[in-house]
Amino acid sequence: MRTAYSVETVRTAERQEMARLPEGALMQRAVAGLAAACAEVLGRVAGRVYGSRVVLLVGSGDNGGDALYAGARLARRGAGVTAVLLAPDRAHGPGLAALRRAGGRTVAGTGAGSAVELVTRADLVVDGIVGIGGKGGLREKAVPLADAAARSRAAVVAVDLPSGVDADTGEVRGAAVRADLTVTFGAHKPGLLVDPAREYAGSVRLVDIGLPLPGEAAELEALQHADVARLLPVPGAESDKYRRGVVGVAAGSARYPGAAVLAVAGALRGGAGAVRYVGPAGDAVIARFPETLVSEGGPKRAGRVQAWVVGPGAGDDAGAVAEVLAAEVPVLIDADGLRLADADAVRARTAATLMTPHAGEAAALLGVGREEVEGARLASARELAARYGATVLLKGSTTVVAGADGGPVRVNPTGTSWLATAGSGDVLSGLAGSLLAAGLSALDAGSTAAYLHGLAGRFAARGAPVGAHDVAAAIPRAWRDVQEG
Repeated sequence: MRTAYSVETVRTAERQEMARLPEGALMQRAVAGLAAACAEVLGRVAGRVYGSRVVLLVGSGDNGGDALYAGARLARRGAGVTAVLLAPDRAHGPGLAALRRAGGRTVAGTGAGSAVELVTRADLVVDGIVGIGGKGGLREKAVPLADAAARSRAAVVAVDLPSGVDADTGEVRGAAVRADLTVTFGAHKPGLLVDPAREYAGSVRLVDIGLPLPGEAAELEALQHADVARLLPVPGAESDKYRRGVVGVAAGSARYPGAAVLAVAGALRGGAGAVRYVGPAGDAVIARFPETLVSEGGPKRAGRVQAWVVGPGAGDDAGAVAEVLAAEVPVLIDADGLRLADADAVRARTAATLMTPHAGEAAALLGVGREEVEGARLASARELAARYGATVLLKGSTTVVAGADGGPVRVNPTGTSWLATAGSGDVLSGLAGSLLAAGLSALDAGSTAAYLHGLAGRFAARGAPVGAHDVAAAIPRAWRDVQEG
């Protein structure tokens, strides 16, 4: 399990560790990892460290100090290192002295054209402008340097976090540095795992500096293969379809029969023993998946069901949504179901509820603009979960799952932009609903389904366009890949 911690938690752990170590020892642990990463990058982009051109963008405080100390190590290996000082009077003194002793030089970075030219000609730019405590976008004098780095052919390495992004929320409120690699210290920060900030971080390398971080204090969790493998339902020798779980799917309409077919496709591959379908697209479903148990009438007459999926392509069938919400089994609400569901009925439920909106649907439920949800994914998912007393899976470039009772938010690390295709969300809903029927909690079902769905998308696409049916067909491969580890 990959975990991310708030700035406050990281700062507290740093103070505890520094109290028992010689002065400067913790910083040098971080610097050693940063310098090693920079040397590796230089090996790729310049062929070697010796003779390469390195520019450090240095703000005030310890973040700038990390960059200066790492620059000193690179200078001792023969790199030409120049530190652009954005706050010359407040630069980290010991780090500055170390760089100068190693042969590095400094220039003022307060809007001077020469500083921009240095960045443009560099092989490597090290972003040490602002640390994890920074708020808001870059200050005006740093923007030309960040723009020059983005335009240049240089590799950009961010120190702990790209300057200008919010470490705790993943929000980007203004100009920010775009890194190819972020070297972060002690723990992942939420902003490194959640868009839009994640997009600015590039690849992320964690340097372990020995921080005493309590597991229960994590803000975010990201499942890995081993975590998902432990959650996947596996039938035993005595299992039958009912012991494995039966998932009901109330989806589709005359206008959108395909949504029902795709939701059933996901459900059949999600570990439950059987899928019951109710709705007007029964003929289309049975033609594609003859193993589906198609029922006449509404959800109340469907027979034994251990979880429901309601809403994909449902049109205006509010009656089916209301019947499903009244069931005393876990329920997943998606697509049209989110619009049709009565908020009080959702809050009144005693069984688990999993809501799976995309940003536009979440914005409508919250009464805000879509761009506000996309810019503050963590806050939006948490707010929806609190309002509805439900677990919320917010789909998007970073899919996040917020539990109904709070706790760490799950962030999905798999996926591909090719999943942005019609019907992909219907497949995800069926898959997650099947996992609910198999006995997983709403949080585990949502995060496990997102992981498998993202992995299936990668396998199906492999760099080329795919349809939702291709993603559904690749779920068994993703399942096997996870189990084989």
